[in-house]
Amino acid sequence: MLTLASKLKRDDGGKTGRASGASDSTHRVSIRDRLLTKEVAELEAHLPSTCKASFPDEDKLHHFQLAVSPDEGYYQSGRFEFEINVPEAYNMVPPKVRCLTRIWHPNITETGEICLSLLREHSIDGTGWAPTRTLKDLLNFDDPLNIDAAEHHLKDKEDFRKKVQDYIKHYAR
Repeated sequence: MLTLASKLKRDDGGKTGRASGASDSTHRVSIRDRLLTKEVAELEAHLPSTCKASFPDEDKLHHFQLAVSPDEGYYQSGRFEFEINVPEAYNMVPPKVRCLTRIWHPNITETGEICLSLLREHSIDGTGWAPTRTLKDLLNFDDPLNIDAAEHHLKDKEDFRKKVQDYIKHYAR
């Protein structure tokens, strides 16, 4: 992250007039990367102690992982990895989020697809993505997708808890 932030400062500080005739397009940093420099710093500053962001390549803030280790509730003692890819058209379009850890959860399929109204570009109810949203908004997981898990939870909470713990034992350690 520091590498991109220092590159942004160099690019801003080193701007001269265009009289030299050289195009500055090779030195431009995308709007997405400018936004992410600020948002990633804010996200990291406000992450709960149960979450940790990691960047496989510090020059690519648009691709990172988030590890979530709940300290209460059904998913306590599990460690769940999420992959976040921020498209070039960000902030006009939402980030792509996928769960890398197999989980039994009403809002996440067993293949990692996540259902959050927030991640939808267009939403009838108005809760979808909007350019005013930021990465911090992604930390709210309250939208059903896995119907079997949702029904299981409604019908038998204790059996649901047991299945969640079984998944944690096998996939989330």
